[in-house]
Amino acid sequence: MEKLIDKLESLGSPRILLAGDLMLDEYIYGDIERISPEAPVPVLRVVRREDRLGGTGNVGLALRALNANVDCVGVVGNDAMGQRATGLLKDAGISCDSLVTVDDRPTIVKTRFVGLAQHRHQQQVLRVDTEDVHALTAATTKQLQSLVIAKLKGASLLAIEDYGKGLVDDNTPKLIAAARKMGIPVVVDPHPNQDFTRYRGATLVTPNRYEAELATGIKITSDATAEKAAEAIIKNFGIDNVLITLDKEGCYVKQGSKPGAKIPTRPRTIYDVTGAGDVVMAMVSLGLAEDCDLELTAALANVAGGLEVERFGVVPVSREEIVDELRKMIGLRRSKVMPRDRLAAELQRRRRMGESVVFTNGCFDLLHMGHVAYLQQAREKGSLLVVAINSDDSIRKLKGPGRPIIPEDERAKMLAALEWIDYVTVFDEDTPEALLELLRPDILVKGGSTDVIVGQDFVESYGGVVERLDMVKGRSTTDIINKIVEGNGNG
Repeated sequence: MEKLIDKLESLGSPRILLAGDLMLDEYIYGDIERISPEAPVPVLRVVRREDRLGGTGNVGLALRALNANVDCVGVVGNDAMGQRATGLLKDAGISCDSLVTVDDRPTIVKTRFVGLAQHRHQQQVLRVDTEDVHALTAATTKQLQSLVIAKLKGASLLAIEDYGKGLVDDNTPKLIAAARKMGIPVVVDPHPNQDFTRYRGATLVTPNRYEAELATGIKITSDATAEKAAEAIIKNFGIDNVLITLDKEGCYVKQGSKPGAKIPTRPRTIYDVTGAGDVVMAMVSLGLAEDCDLELTAALANVAGGLEVERFGVVPVSREEIVDELRKMIGLRRSKVMPRDRLAAELQRRRRMGESVVFTNGCFDLLHMGHVAYLQQAREKGSLLVVAINSDDSIRKLKGPGRPIIPEDERAKMLAALEWIDYVTVFDEDTPEALLELLRPDILVKGGSTDVIVGQDFVESYGGVVERLDMVKGRSTTDIINKIVEGNGNG
C-alpha cells in the first residue's frame, strides 16, 4: 500500500486527449409522499434541479480531479443543453475548443428523477433519455478526425470513450494508428454492443465482465476463464493489453503474452454504481500517461472505483481521497507515530486540502491531566495537531540519568491514543528547531512560563503564528515523581 501511495503522489499532470460521446446528466430531485390517484405511480414533488456532465464529460471531470489536463473532442447539439454542457466543461478547466456543434442531432441528455421516500436516502426512480444515435455525417466525422490528429501533438495519451452513440465508429483504428505512430498510448473504454475490431491497435482496453464475455463468448467465472477471455481479446482484435473489471472481485490484468494477474479489491457498501467505470478509466489513463506499471495502476483504479460506488451519483474522486483511503487500509492513520520525513510529506498533502498544522513539543514523561488539558487546548488552534517528543537520549541530556521514566516508543503510543492528536514524531536533538524547519507548522504552541520559545523567530519569519498556553497549575511530571519517591520513603 505504501508503494501505491508513493506512486500516486509522484504522478504529474499529463495532457490527455479525451474523445467520445459527450452527454449532459440532468437531475430532478423531489419528495415522494403519495401515489398518484390517476395511476399506480409515485408523485414526485420537485424541490431542485441540477445539471452535471455525463458520458465522456464525466471521465473528463474524473481526470481533472486526478490533476490531469484534458482536451475533449466530441459533438453537441445546437441547443441550450449543448451550451450548458460546454459551460460545465469550461468551468471544470477542460479544454472544449475541439467540440463540434451539429444541427442534425440534439445534445444527449439523461434526465434522472430522484426521490426521497419515508425519510430514507435519495434514490433514482426514473431515467428519461433524450438522444439521437444515428451515424454522424461524413463531414462531421472527417472534422472530428482532423481535430483528433491535430490535438495528438503534445498529448501524453489518447483516451477513447465508446458509449455507442455514434462518435466512435469503424474509422477509429485509423486514429489509434496515428496516435501509436507518434508514440502515444491509447486506452479504450469499450461499448458492449460494438465489435472490438474497431479498437484494433489500442494499448489497452478496459471492458467490464459482461463486455468481455460478449466480445469473446467466454463466460468469466474464475481466474482461468478471465485469462482465456483476456487472451482472446488480445489475439482476436490486435490489442496490446487488457484490464477486465470484475465488480466486487477487483479486476484482471493481462499484459501481452505474459500470464495475467487478478488484482483484488476490498468489499464495499454499494450505494450507486453510476460512474464507477468512468473513474476507473480516468485512473488507468492517468497511470499509463505517466508510464506507470499497469498492475500498480489497476490497484489504484480498484480503490478509486470503490470510493465511487459508495457515493450517490457521479462524484469525481481526487488523488487526496485515494491516498486517504490507502492510508486507512494500511492503518497509518490509526498508528499516528511517523518518522519526520514521512510526516513532512503527509503534512504537505493535508495542507493542499486546506488544513492548518498546529505543532507542539515536550518530553511528555508520565502523561497526566495537565498534559491532557494542554493538548486539548492546542488542538483547538488549528485543523490538526502534531506532537513532537524528545527521545530518551535527549531527555537524559536535559533531565539527568534517571529520566525518562517511560521509554520513547511507549510515550509516543500513549499520545497517539488521544483522539485529538493527529500525528506524533520523535526527535533526538536538544531542541525541535530542525524539525520546525522541516515541517514549517502554521501555528507553534508552547506551554509553561519560559521567556523564550524555541523556534519562535523562525516560525514568525514565514508568517506562522506562535501562541503560549497556560499549563494546569499543580500538575507536572516532576511533582508526580517527587510524590511517588516520598510515598516510598514513608512506606
